[in-house]
Amino acid sequence: MATAKKAAKKAPAKKAAAKKAPAKKAAAKKAPAKKAPAKKAAPAKKAPAKKAPAKKAAKPKAPAKKRTPSAAFMKPMTPSAALAAVIGERALPRTEVTKKVWEYIKKNGLQDKVKRTMINADAKLKEVLGKAQVSMFEMTKAISAHLK
Repeated sequence: MATAKKAAKKAPAKKAAAKKAPAKKAAAKKAPAKKAPAKKAAPAKKAPAKKAPAKKAAKPKAPAKKRTPSAAFMKPMTPSAALAAVIGERALPRTEVTKKVWEYIKKNGLQDKVKRTMINADAKLKEVLGKAQVSMFEMTKAISAHLK
């Protein structure tokens, strides 16, 4: 009896498989009829292969050399009387003169509150700069006229 049940179960499975096979063939026949005319495809472009850089033997790096400033910037310059009232009497390099002027500007709150690149000159600084308000880029040009 057990064999009869197994045979009964196997028989419908075979029939179902037999029914599905013709359906696949019919679908396969319909597919070619729906094909559109073949379009010419552009040849596929290959991206150039990137090669990994070859690793060299690790060399101990020497510490980076500190950049030396130009001798022209480091030459002490004598300020004019108007500039001396702002930064002091002694001769300083151009870099130090600019730093001293910025210290004066920040100490007296002369940097414009809205547009920070503008400097609002007070009485002492107006003699040096020549205007009531200058940009920080014009400031260095005006200061250089007061150095000898």
